[in-house]
Amino acid sequence: MKQEKYITSDHVVDALANLPQLVFEVTDACNLHCKYCAYGEFYEDYDCRENQMLSTEDAIRLIDYLAVFWNSNLSKSSRKNITISFYGGEPLLNFSFIETIVHHIINEIDCPHLRFSYSMTTNAILLYKYMDFLVQHRFQLLISLDGNEENTSYRVDHYGVNAYDRIVTNVDKLKTAYPDYFRDYVNFNAVLHNRNSVGNIYCFFKERYDKIPRIGELNGTGIRYDKQEEFWQMYRNTQESLHQAEHYEEIERDMFLNTPSYKSLILFLHRYSGFVYQDYTDLLFDKQSLKYIPTGTCLPFTKKMYVTVNGKILPCERIGHQFALGRITDTGIDLDPESIASRYNDYYAKMESQCVHCKNRQACIQCIFNLEGIDDKPVCHGYMNESDFKHYVNQQMRFLEQHPEVYQEIMEKVLTL
Repeated sequence: MKQEKYITSDHVVDALANLPQLVFEVTDACNLHCKYCAYGEFYEDYDCRENQMLSTEDAIRLIDYLAVFWNSNLSKSSRKNITISFYGGEPLLNFSFIETIVHHIINEIDCPHLRFSYSMTTNAILLYKYMDFLVQHRFQLLISLDGNEENTSYRVDHYGVNAYDRIVTNVDKLKTAYPDYFRDYVNFNAVLHNRNSVGNIYCFFKERYDKIPRIGELNGTGIRYDKQEEFWQMYRNTQESLHQAEHYEEIERDMFLNTPSYKSLILFLHRYSGFVYQDYTDLLFDKQSLKYIPTGTCLPFTKKMYVTVNGKILPCERIGHQFALGRITDTGIDLDPESIASRYNDYYAKMESQCVHCKNRQACIQCIFNLEGIDDKPVCHGYMNESDFKHYVNQQMRFLEQHPEVYQEIMEKVLTL
């Protein structure tokens, strides 16, 4: 039986030419030993962590490979920005890699129609050593911190000592030395668990740094069987935690995009209002006649490319390493658009029978790679029948009735989902 073609190799090539973000896992080493780390004791869907450093030669080989696509006539924007991001482990443990890649981009990559910017996720333990370089090159910094000292007590070093004092000392130094940079380029990421709450995380960052943090739940996929009970004891739901906070409506309104209710409403309005267009060509199409690809999985490399310390190439950092789409080799880049498209089409075909009957398929956010049994008989737990969908719509309309002022803000300011 001939395989259904939801996407083709041309879609993959086009995405490479218009890649918005390239993320390097600079190292799998870390100077902390956080209890809930995505590469820690709870999980089993990642490669073995062996304190490796990503080779600068491999990374440069990939950048030079991608630059050919970026300079092709498939690149659609006259002044497109590409973000080069550094991830870990703790990326500052391999600072020489970061420095070399930035200098290579600046001095060796000739893409006159592109702009390059830089970002990094860091635990800030080594921030004091390298802040001058980061400020000089205007890195967007996302600093991992879970709130006050008790809130942060799962962020420990390899001796079990809470890292809170070291983190805030370095963050305070950065704020004092470069206040304008701190205001414009520094943000925080907090993990929600059983030793903090949305309310006290919000209050800590608002009062100490005048910042609205991103708050993430623990990742519920890829958990080891023998760690399930311990994981769920630590897990907390963002929405439930928010609604337990005093003055939660004020907090929710201030956090806006960082809360589940607003995210849900934004997605609903963008997909169902009929008044949102991505560009001018969008006006020419009858959206009712467009074929929807099963699930809400991002098409490969349309949002980012993630490179592991082992040279595996993935569509993002949130999925298991077993789903690599290619790799960097000693002789070049092993990345075949035809086989990538075929692999996605195979996954899509497995979900078609569920997705075609789902009433919310137009606003689906389910990633294929986070479904259990994707290589056999996957089941989507986000499936909505008629009753489920009516309940979902009623929730959005009720929230909009309670907060009518946000409609205009969402429609005018929120450009991407």
